[in-house]
Amino acid sequence: MTGGNERLERYARLAVEVGLNLQPGQILGINALIEHAPFARAITRAAYSSGAKYVDVLYTDQHVRRAHIELADEELLGYSPPWLVARLRELGEIGGALCAITGNPEPELLADLDGARVGKARMRAVAEESLKLTDGLCNWTIVAYPNAGWAQTVFGEPDVERLWEAVAQAVRLDQPDPVAAWREHIGRLQGRAAALNERRFGELRYRGPGTNLTIGLHPDSDWQAALDESNGIKHVANMPTEEVFTTPDARRVEGTVRSTLPLQIQGNIVRGLEVRFEDGRAVEVRAETGEEVMRTHVATDDGAARLGEVALVDGHSAVGKTGLVFYDTLFDENAASHIALGASIVQAVPWASDLTPEQRHGRGVNHSSIHTDFMIGSNDLEVDGITEQGEAVPLLRNGDWQLP
Repeated sequence: MTGGNERLERYARLAVEVGLNLQPGQILGINALIEHAPFARAITRAAYSSGAKYVDVLYTDQHVRRAHIELADEELLGYSPPWLVARLRELGEIGGALCAITGNPEPELLADLDGARVGKARMRAVAEESLKLTDGLCNWTIVAYPNAGWAQTVFGEPDVERLWEAVAQAVRLDQPDPVAAWREHIGRLQGRAAALNERRFGELRYRGPGTNLTIGLHPDSDWQAALDESNGIKHVANMPTEEVFTTPDARRVEGTVRSTLPLQIQGNIVRGLEVRFEDGRAVEVRAETGEEVMRTHVATDDGAARLGEVALVDGHSAVGKTGLVFYDTLFDENAASHIALGASIVQAVPWASDLTPEQRHGRGVNHSSIHTDFMIGSNDLEVDGITEQGEAVPLLRNGDWQLP
């Protein structure tokens, strides 16, 4: 592996050139925690080298947010500063790009606070504007910055170099030609999505420890993978990405599902999450830790208790091969099959972007201010695609992909 500065620069170039596919003259917004500053600076330099018109970096501080949750009036917990909403709206209007940096140095900073207050402390208007951007208004990507706090969570010690090695493996930065490796990987995933689209399954059926779940797929939805397109610009929204995904019919979900990996959310780690669905809606939410935060989160709005995404990941992904639990959804969702509560993948339904959120919602394409993935896959999970004739076709067995 190359030295620290060179490695950071190579990672930043990969984020800009493959993740964002940043075009000359674009304005780039970067969202980061203050602990991510070294990576934000490297991405900024790579962006200007690629012809960016301007780079705007927004840093946030989790300890400032903790003070807000502890001390603000309850009715102001979800306050969205209008200038933050305007920043995202204008970025979409001018055809800008957006890069988010993850890798939480203190993922359980808020775990000792009242879970209901933590759950209410969401900038809903900011979240909704962000989802509009990622629904096709701009090219965007999410990347991660290894840091001591994150390494402490993963390994029980602040071994940043070990975490760097795992992240490099997951994003193919350890390959002689990472760009070529990504192109090959994208092609493989798109081939898998094409095989699923050819079958046109009506439902997915999941069976595993604590899981007995049937999800109706939206009849107009297409399976997608890896490469997104926004304003004519092809980009890789998640680095890493190992999934094929589509939009379910938010009205047709039945049964119980149990998470197989922890979920890091709102300064808490939710472990042992169990959700029971009836008529498409989550009617019961339990968890070993973080239960109150999750219950409040699912009650955020009318669509928060319904599914907006289903994603399949086999047991041989570059992320999974690390053998690690990253306590970061960007990575953990690419080690295991997952589903997402909240907003649908609008791009997966050809007509959805032409309708209002209310119209989409009425036709089974969910709308919400949240989009929260949680991991349900393992080598013990069996996934079948159910044809319109009722035939069960194996998709995943023992972590192995079954379709040719």
